[in-house]
Amino acid sequence: MDSVVRAVPAPRLRALRRSLCSVLVAATVATSVSVTGLSQPAFAKGPESLADLAEQVTDAVVNISASTTVEARPSVRGGPQLPPGTPFEDLFEEFFNKRGGRGGGDGDAPRPQSRKSNSLGSGFIIDASGIVVTNNHVIGDANDIQVILHNGTKLKAEIIGKDPKIDLAVLRVKPEADKPLKAVPFGDSEKMRPGDWVIAIGNPFGLGGSVSAGIVSARGRNIESGPYDNYIQTDAAINKGNSGGPLFNMNGEVIGINTAILSPTGGSVGIGFAVPSATAAQVIDQLREFGEVRRGWLGVRIQNVDDATAEALGLKGGARGALIAGVDEKGPAKTSGLEVGDVIVKFNGTPVKSSSDLPRIVAATPVGKVVEVLVVRKGAETTKSVTLGRLEDNEKPQLANARQPEAESSVRQALGLNLSNLNDDLRRRYGIKDGLKGVVIMRVDPNSTAADKQIKPGELIVEVGQEPVSTPAEVTKRVEQLRKENRKSVLLMVASASGDVRFVALGLD
Repeated sequence: MDSVVRAVPAPRLRALRRSLCSVLVAATVATSVSVTGLSQPAFAKGPESLADLAEQVTDAVVNISASTTVEARPSVRGGPQLPPGTPFEDLFEEFFNKRGGRGGGDGDAPRPQSRKSNSLGSGFIIDASGIVVTNNHVIGDANDIQVILHNGTKLKAEIIGKDPKIDLAVLRVKPEADKPLKAVPFGDSEKMRPGDWVIAIGNPFGLGGSVSAGIVSARGRNIESGPYDNYIQTDAAINKGNSGGPLFNMNGEVIGINTAILSPTGGSVGIGFAVPSATAAQVIDQLREFGEVRRGWLGVRIQNVDDATAEALGLKGGARGALIAGVDEKGPAKTSGLEVGDVIVKFNGTPVKSSSDLPRIVAATPVGKVVEVLVVRKGAETTKSVTLGRLEDNEKPQLANARQPEAESSVRQALGLNLSNLNDDLRRRYGIKDGLKGVVIMRVDPNSTAADKQIKPGELIVEVGQEPVSTPAEVTKRVEQLRKENRKSVLLMVASASGDVRFVALGLD
């Protein structure tokens, strides 16, 4: 039995642990009894029993058994197991075949042996005609999938479609004529609040039909597993094998699909993640209709806006939005007039709070739809109309030797950077792409903020404070101008040698 579950990346694990500690401290304070004689806070009482709810929905929850046949390489009894491609592979095969191979004298070449790789997971029925939803990672590349009902009936399943980006798959089974299937509806995950009760039902460690209860711990979690992360966090016990199973609200509606856990041990520690139904339902509808997901495409490369960048851009209301760091020459954004340096703060009427919001909002917007995009450009708001294209599978939402004599007159020190004019020798030395313009960074003070922001020698400063620069003197002049305007930080557009650009805000203190 090989249960499958996705893990959370280590950097995110550390961050989530810190957040968890804060929650535990707050809970300890909230539940403590006052020693000054004040009454203990009254808390809402949880449901006395979840048995009726569990009985209502359990028949719609299924186990998923997925098998993949793996062709094994030929082997000879008594022969060493060699990695494919080793230079001794042919030599050993010839030696052992001359000894008679597997038959001990008949000389027959050994026959390839195949083996099966099995995985177990969970799923649920959303249509009584036989439509089942699970995680993509549960079925993987399986060529034999069985759906096991709560009563033990096994039904062979075919794949309608799957989406690795959201980690969802839709299957179809043919129900038995005299045994109709039980289906469950989707609920509105947007109405769920931290503290709301939920139950998870699934197949943990192969123990089918297991019910666990808890609450919604948080919404909008980004665990860095993909470009569209927006998970519901719950403390309902989720373990290996629960993947693909439903997370129910108290009305028996599916408001999430259990997908990942945060666990240093491999078992539940009370931190599980589910794809919200608001995200899943759109993907499932497209998989059922087209067998694939057709996502909207804007054609920009973006980065987040921090406080320093917001101040440097003159962005009112603090850090928000998605800063455009690159525009695809053939994308919808280019033809609609969006520019590098624009901050997208609203897309199709939906506020963009951070850069991670934009790919999800764009992807969920129908291909070909004309949308209004509100951007802040040099401190002023402007609206652009964009006709969305389609994101193709090979495209990803993007979140940026002799010593050259340097005349002192051409080098200026600013912000911990030594700068120089761009010339042919420097272009060759750093491999700077033809056609790129800007001021070459020759050295970065290791104790400076610029070093902390990963600015490196060989990169180019293209803009300072959203003004193009071509000489070190222009950089210095623009920095001094911003200081006189009492700016606390300066926004640099920095280009790599290959031409990729990003924005970096450096303090002027």
